[in-house]
Amino acid sequence: MPDAAGRRAGDSVPHKPVRAYIGLGGNIGERTANLAEAIRRLGETPGITIVAQSTFLGTAPWGKTDQDWFLNAAVALDTTLSARALLDACLGIETAMGRVRTEKWGPRIIDLDILAYGDEVIDEDGLQVPHPYVADRAFVLTPLAEIAPDLVISGRSVADMLASLQQE
Repeated sequence: MPDAAGRRAGDSVPHKPVRAYIGLGGNIGERTANLAEAIRRLGETPGITIVAQSTFLGTAPWGKTDQDWFLNAAVALDTTLSARALLDACLGIETAMGRVRTEKWGPRIIDLDILAYGDEVIDEDGLQVPHPYVADRAFVLTPLAEIAPDLVISGRSVADMLASLQQE
């Protein structure tokens, strides 16, 4: 269980600050207010400082297409939390805001995904960084390119990944 700063047993204290990127989205309720609230909560989390935020982007659903459109955004943050503690903080915000997981890629009030955590590659139970679908999702890449077009994920810049998707 994480402590008040989001650290778990085994996390070194404190971590050197890492630049991480979070993708946000939702398609239930007041989408704009929900994204703003999730970003506010992220920024109030000990060990997290938001350094950039994209505009909000309306997008068609992906994966499961028979649902309402989403509103998406991305934030860059500096964090002293481990990747696992950052994930725990994101999941805690989702739960506190009323997220209920009923179906994969289904409707949701809020979704927070770690897109990148420094240049680390992590493949653990419940935590994959970089996000495994980042290069396939324009709704992730468009807001991310707004705040970090030169960010390199898996050997490619965000701007190049987005350009490739736009050519398809």
